[in-house]
Amino acid sequence: LSRDLPAQGVAVISISSNDADTHPADAPAMMTIEARAQGWRFPYLYDQTQTIAQAYRAACTPDAYLFDAAHRLIYRGQLDDSRPGSTLAVTGTDVRAAVTAMLAKQPVNPVQKPSIGCNIKWRPGHAPDYFPSLI
Repeated sequence: LSRDLPAQGVAVISISSNDADTHPADAPAMMTIEARAQGWRFPYLYDQTQTIAQAYRAACTPDAYLFDAAHRLIYRGQLDDSRPGSTLAVTGTDVRAAVTAMLAKQPVNPVQKPSIGCNIKWRPGHAPDYFPSLI
């Protein structure tokens, strides 16, 4: 996705909101190493205060969001049907379908499967109220 979408005029960014104090592998320095090793060509930002994750009501990683040219959220969900530990390749099929519809000025499929991955690692006292079981 990060290689294909910019060529189509679609910006890609990633934001990590995990607590780096309790999960040092998610600290910005480690993210930089991971981004270089993977050859990611998009900005990889760090949400230290977790306010971005809360504002977007993010649940897990990855949680994909697609906004149209008017900055309206038109897709939120999984990248594809792959899951951690599964044998399915990560293809980004669901996000690609949403982008294709958006660029063709067609409606995005309203059936959007939620992401399934690792929960965001919330800082103590920062778990949002939309996850009462984490508070």
